[in-house]
Amino acid sequence: MRLICPFAAGGPTDAAARLVADGLGPILSQRVVVENRTGAGVVVGTEAVAKARDGHTFLYTTIAHAVLRPLFQNLSFDPVGDFEPVALVGTIPMLLQVNNDLPARTLPELIALFRANPGKYDYGSSGAGGAVHLATELFLHQAGGLRVNHVPYRGAAPAMPDLLNGSLAMFLNVASDGVASVQRGTTRGLAISGPRRVPQLPEVPTFAEGGLPGYEAYTWHMLLAPAGTPPEVVRHLGSAVAQVLAEEALRRRLEEQTMAVRTETSPALAADWLRSEMAKWSQVIRQSGITAQ
Repeated sequence: MRLICPFAAGGPTDAAARLVADGLGPILSQRVVVENRTGAGVVVGTEAVAKARDGHTFLYTTIAHAVLRPLFQNLSFDPVGDFEPVALVGTIPMLLQVNNDLPARTLPELIALFRANPGKYDYGSSGAGGAVHLATELFLHQAGGLRVNHVPYRGAAPAMPDLLNGSLAMFLNVASDGVASVQRGTTRGLAISGPRRVPQLPEVPTFAEGGLPGYEAYTWHMLLAPAGTPPEVVRHLGSAVAQVLAEEALRRRLEEQTMAVRTETSPALAADWLRSEMAKWSQVIRQSGITAQ
């Protein structure tokens, strides 16, 4: 069995995929391998699974899947019709980080600063149409239509030096990527986008605690099967993933990456989640005029 991961080897998505694959092997009584298939964002790897008809190839992906349809007009596959959701592995919140010298030490102060200085400040993202870009545009909209300039980078790592030197005022990072710099004190964490604080940064409040109730944004991990996979296979694999996520040692390793693990996962839950995320982020893309690079 192959899990196609459309992200580079060694990254957080790849690491989680390999943990899940290792757990699935004994349950399914077969070898489960992760194959990294990158290119054109997640398009190349996703297309490979959409066209797979061998019964042994599945997709391990993220929020990137939910925005393929509104961002790309000429895909050779349908992100909805060509896939069957199998299991939602977990959700990872976003961490609002700012430069240490920025004259805003709380979320309300940051919103007030941006409101008083429209167009003066810049925020970074890990690429147009990615989780960071989408989450930031949703934040700016829900905070009252704040005007902050977008500067896209090729990933989160290249943006960090500019956040540290003050070229960027803000970076709404995936929490698993941003925790270390806040812990070291090289950036300041103002808010976490989930319903509760993360154990790694207990002093950082949620957006709701900071005065912006209703704001939630995550990246997430999910298994998808090619359309046409027999329903009993989808159900069996979904049940196997749930068993893997119920294992305490594995769950703790995923939680170390700030993931809220979905031990109650099922194909139906994954389908509902994916449908909701597609609707939510399609609206953000339309409102913000976001296009893929």
